[in-house]
Amino acid sequence: MKYSLVAAVLASQSVVLAELLPVHFKAPSPAHFRDIVHNDTYDFGCRPVAKPTEDGQFQLHALLTEAQIAHLAKEYEFTPEISIHRQMVKRAATAPIGTGDRFSSGTVAPIGLGTKATGSTISSIMNVAEISSAIKALGTTYGVSTVTLPYKTFNGATQTAAYVGAGTDKSNYHLYLSAGVHARERGGPDNLIYWISDLLAANKSGSGLTYGKKTYTNAQVKSVLSAGIVFFPLVNPDGVTYDQSSGSLWRKNRNTKSGSSGSSIGVDINRNFDFLWNFKKYFDPSEAPASTSPSSETFYGTAAASESETKNHVSVYDSFPKIRWFMDVHSAAGDMLYSWGDDDDQSSTTAMNFLNAAYDGKRGPVGDSAYKEYIPSADLTAVKKVSSATVAAMQAVGGRSYVSIQAVGLYPTSGASDDYAFSRYWAKTGVNKVYGFTMEFGYSTNFYPTLSEFNQNILDTNAGFMDWALTAISVGLE
Repeated sequence: MKYSLVAAVLASQSVVLAELLPVHFKAPSPAHFRDIVHNDTYDFGCRPVAKPTEDGQFQLHALLTEAQIAHLAKEYEFTPEISIHRQMVKRAATAPIGTGDRFSSGTVAPIGLGTKATGSTISSIMNVAEISSAIKALGTTYGVSTVTLPYKTFNGATQTAAYVGAGTDKSNYHLYLSAGVHARERGGPDNLIYWISDLLAANKSGSGLTYGKKTYTNAQVKSVLSAGIVFFPLVNPDGVTYDQSSGSLWRKNRNTKSGSSGSSIGVDINRNFDFLWNFKKYFDPSEAPASTSPSSETFYGTAAASESETKNHVSVYDSFPKIRWFMDVHSAAGDMLYSWGDDDDQSSTTAMNFLNAAYDGKRGPVGDSAYKEYIPSADLTAVKKVSSATVAAMQAVGGRSYVSIQAVGLYPTSGASDDYAFSRYWAKTGVNKVYGFTMEFGYSTNFYPTLSEFNQNILDTNAGFMDWALTAISVGLE
């Protein structure tokens, strides 16, 4: 069904980043946005999210060009069911990217906000070289171990994951966190690295941690470390390098095999994992959980796990076979997502699952009865408990609004890292069950935070990481 759009396109005090303008649609229900969401030339940030407003409407945030706004205004000008609004809030300058190397070639350890005096701040976002230097410094200062991942990126970068807390036996590591999958989501790697540095500094000094109004004891710090943490702070170094140099809100990697110019460059790594990757086969044709177009922000690549970054991410599970809990750190929506992301959850019909070809072509539509993704009731209880605890911690830090929801939300996705993590148990013989989550810190489509927002994001996410880990431990690591 096609809905109409009135062009409530407001005058131009909006923030312009490259050629994309932050806008939001308003409508009486999420269903009104369905045709707009299915247009894969539009940019909905990390994923399309329709959120309720105080006046009983729903909002859908997007980043659009002037031409796209004009097209939508002309196409739907005569009926009032949907309106489009430019962002009218005048924002402060975005947080700067660091220059040089504040970690002095890996000799000066990063210091997070949880071990600093209340009100302390960090002055800039790490550049790509600093991320590598920070990981090296954690090794130099605290004995953090690293793993050189097997595949070089399209631009020739060597990728590194690190692990800490449970000794040298990799089978003792149960927590896995990654960040920097989408290049423009600034601050994700910083959030993760500063949390690890806080844990290690507090463990060494015998102190606890404080993030805004949330505090943690030294015993809790030691408990989290003893669970064994694997972290992969920069999944997409090529994309981040380009985004930091261009300020272009770049999302994908920089693979030119499917296109050599403009938006046709690159693959969305978070649509490239081997979970229902071939969405044209597996999903209802009315759904668009990814895109086959290289120029789309959600281009899924040339094959499942076609990208080096995806392969490297997956290789961590093989190196650390007892990982039980996984989180991928993203922005910007203000959500904590738990499995599944392809359709509604259900715990009664085991045959209705992602491996059953009888349901090919039926997955995706939310709220129907043709297909719902099976999840054992005990697993659903576990992931909801951990997700809710994470959100509660993030909200307690400073009062920002965060929501715990199933990853499918109102619109499905395919090939995502969190669903891949959870799917492995059923798709591959002999592997550990992994509960997958996606954290979306910050505000909708606010990929370039101000310096104040950047520091608040660190506080929010780091408290979220703590309660995520502590609650996961309480549910079980084995």
